[in-house]
Amino acid sequence: MNDEVARILAAAARGEFPPPDGTTTVVPQPGTRDAGVLAFTAHSVVFTDADPEWVRAALAATSGDPLAASMNPGFLMALMTRTGRHMNTIDLLTVADALPGPPPLELREIVDPDHPRVARALKFRDEVRVWAADGGLVVLGRGVAGRWEAAVEVDEEVRHRGLGRALAAAARHLTPDSVVWAQQSPGNARSVRAFQAAGYRPVASEALLVAG
Repeated sequence: MNDEVARILAAAARGEFPPPDGTTTVVPQPGTRDAGVLAFTAHSVVFTDADPEWVRAALAATSGDPLAASMNPGFLMALMTRTGRHMNTIDLLTVADALPGPPPLELREIVDPDHPRVARALKFRDEVRVWAADGGLVVLGRGVAGRWEAAVEVDEEVRHRGLGRALAAAARHLTPDSVVWAQQSPGNARSVRAFQAAGYRPVASEALLVAG
């Protein structure tokens, strides 16, 4: 397994970002499951097993601002066609430091591997664990390059009561690593606000390409 993506992510979690020089770094996939693009400030990282020379040629052929080429729909479509993968959306990638002690929220772990939320999470993550609260869920699992990722769900009838923020904060207590990552669709303003209120800081945009 290539560890270059893990190294880049670990540095970003510390606030150490690639140089904002307008270039793109192309590295191998960290594993067979995960390919995609990370766009930091004026520097992108494409992690794929596609030919790096092809990647650079495809980026150069993308019209518009070269600083935005890696997230341009034309390039992403070319990359999907080249790799036979698909993607759902471009996410905001955020990270937060772990917090000590148990979460200040009553949670019960779901251990049923056939639970729909567990089964869905296993398509994108390893070592998945899911906890339920009254009106919501928090999910932890290993995603891209082995990073620990969190996701939350809040039932519609209990929204606007701070539960999303509380679940996102709970993940900071539950993560076995020194940090925990989370992705939010930029258009899901409620999710973005909840995670940032829980102490998650933006580091990049991310487009994950899924096989199959």
